[in-house]
Amino acid sequence: MTLTFGTPDVVTIPTVLTPRMVLRGWRGEDVEPYLAMAGHPDMSRYTGSPSTTRAVWGMTAFQIGHWALNGFGMWIARDKESGEFLGRAGLYEEYGWPDIEVAWTIRRDRWGQGYATEGGAAALEFAFTQLGHPRDRVISIIHPENAASIRVAEKLGLTLAEGPIDRGGDLRNIYEITRETWEKQANLP
Repeated sequence: MTLTFGTPDVVTIPTVLTPRMVLRGWRGEDVEPYLAMAGHPDMSRYTGSPSTTRAVWGMTAFQIGHWALNGFGMWIARDKESGEFLGRAGLYEEYGWPDIEVAWTIRRDRWGQGYATEGGAAALEFAFTQLGHPRDRVISIIHPENAASIRVAEKLGLTLAEGPIDRGGDLRNIYEITRETWEKQANLP
């Protein structure tokens, strides 16, 4: 039997440069720093964090697959100058999700330095200007007691739309920003 091999499918994950960060696709080298970040007790207070190397590998494969299936996803966030691992930021839409979500997870020792807001702003711009299937709104699903993420969402222009609602046994609020609001906020025509 003779096989013929066609052109392989390629997953394209664009690299985004913000003023202080490089947002790029996931790589094997990100597993250990992500695991170290996820191991901090504050990182799983409001959301689940993978706690083993195997779990982070699985999440990495999921994130790459998310880009392949949806044309968007989460990026790894690294410091532009030093290359230091900072966390992740981007877009997410799990099966059954109410809409596309802007999300962020930044290392505990880097909280309060504006990285989540900077990554979230890049993700919103990508959602409203780069997706082949335009959306009218982007949401963020946040635990009602997660004051830091609520502040980030509000800085990005998201407002409380619904909540608290039960999401699989956990209470969550849904924040949203519409395309129209984002365009006004970005001073676009």
